[in-house]
Amino acid sequence: MGFATVWGFALAGVVAVPVRVEAHARNGLPGVTIVGLPGAAVREARERVRSGAASIGLSLPSKRITINLSPGDVPKDGPGFDLPVALATLAACGHLPTEAVRRIGAVGEISLDGLVRPTRGLVSVAEAADGVGIDLLIVPAAGLAVAAEIRRGPVIGVRSLGEAVDVVRDSKIRDRILERGRRWMRLNRSNDEETGEPDLSEVVGQRQAKRVLEIVAAGGHHLLMVGPPGAGKTMLARRLPGLLPPLTREESVEVTRIWSAAGLHTAQDGLVMRRPFRAPHHSASRAALVGGAATMRPGEMSLAHRGVLFLDELPEFSRDCLEALREPLEEGQVVVSRRNGVLVLPATCTL
Repeated sequence: MGFATVWGFALAGVVAVPVRVEAHARNGLPGVTIVGLPGAAVREARERVRSGAASIGLSLPSKRITINLSPGDVPKDGPGFDLPVALATLAACGHLPTEAVRRIGAVGEISLDGLVRPTRGLVSVAEAADGVGIDLLIVPAAGLAVAAEIRRGPVIGVRSLGEAVDVVRDSKIRDRILERGRRWMRLNRSNDEETGEPDLSEVVGQRQAKRVLEIVAAGGHHLLMVGPPGAGKTMLARRLPGLLPPLTREESVEVTRIWSAAGLHTAQDGLVMRRPFRAPHHSASRAALVGGAATMRPGEMSLAHRGVLFLDELPEFSRDCLEALREPLEEGQVVVSRRNGVLVLPATCTL
């Protein structure tokens, strides 16, 4: 009989909630049960963990294994629980020292061959890890750049479940992988140069329109453009982000957090340094614009946070969608109430 705990994280909008992943192995009818309000993807972790462990030569014993995700009233969804569930289960079954995993946080999806893949919300996870006293955060190697940029404590990027097991078992291997991550960060750190962004200097003519854009950027005003097709409205709008001041570090973290939670940010690219520009189609639903829906994800207004939201063919948008923009434009945030909670998303953008 064994008991072990590892820290995992549940994503609620753009905020990560720390979750204690508790594993208990005892005599009884063999099987793995996950409790604590798990979603479908979390329940499927049982099979991924079993196959991933087998790929590195570790098998689960013929015992009754119960995995509890605490607190039990917080919905947990997504494959990011694979890695903490795997570490807690292996520790409870005697493959890992239980004391070594007790103050470890982990996030990542495990493939059937044991590889650890990145999941959405790594920025929020790195921020939440600092608040619960975790000694070490284990993330997918592909997400090391952004997680290490945010978290103040040690972060290790692993490529496979086998590497994660070695990190827990052997402090020398842990130090070696930590140094490998630091070396990779030094070699691949961005020089913060922006290339390929549309620039207003490329526009020939349109003197009055360009002057209006400069006033909008300087004063933080919203803008309504009216004109015949082909007049250059979209072309000018796409160049507005280039007139806005560069993102500060705090703003960059905010934008990266939102894009990461929405699953639109490639974690190995580090922090988002450009002002966002979003141009949703006029057939977009209210949930697509302001966020929420069943998955409680950010909408277009939040994805345009600290940037520009461009509504082309404005009259074609439904009245319901346009009315939904009123309060976020005034308050700078979106508040969405759903059956499983209230979602508050930042939405400070230029419309």
